[in-house]
Amino acid sequence: MFRWLRLRREPATAVPPGSRRETGARIEAAVADWLNGQGCKELARNFQVRGGELDLVIDDGGVVAFVEVRYRLHGGIEAALESVGRLKQRRLIHAAQRYLQQQPKLRTRPCRFDVVAVEGSDGDFRFRWIKDGFRIDD
Repeated sequence: MFRWLRLRREPATAVPPGSRRETGARIEAAVADWLNGQGCKELARNFQVRGGELDLVIDDGGVVAFVEVRYRLHGGIEAALESVGRLKQRRLIHAAQRYLQQQPKLRTRPCRFDVVAVEGSDGDFRFRWIKDGFRIDD
């Protein structure tokens, strides 16, 4: 009876070019490449759980870093950094806890939350990496 409703809720398989989602994926890939050039190893990308998502999880010299990628077309790097408010921090912490539950080998390693702010366009990006951008006990 409600077959049409079920069909409409199924996710699209392709991301439309030029969409926010496609732009975000492109920028996250650029950040991952840049962090790799900084000596980091990517552990996960777009780890999703109910109530939160981690853009990138990296190994930075033995430290597990949960990286939030922030891009703002207007307003620059400061606006991107300021956009990681308390609610977003709580969601990141929640997702990080779930990630560590699924990765028992990483549970004993030191962890931190980083923010990479991005500005620029068309592949000409500038990055600002804030290590230990916030803490659980803040």
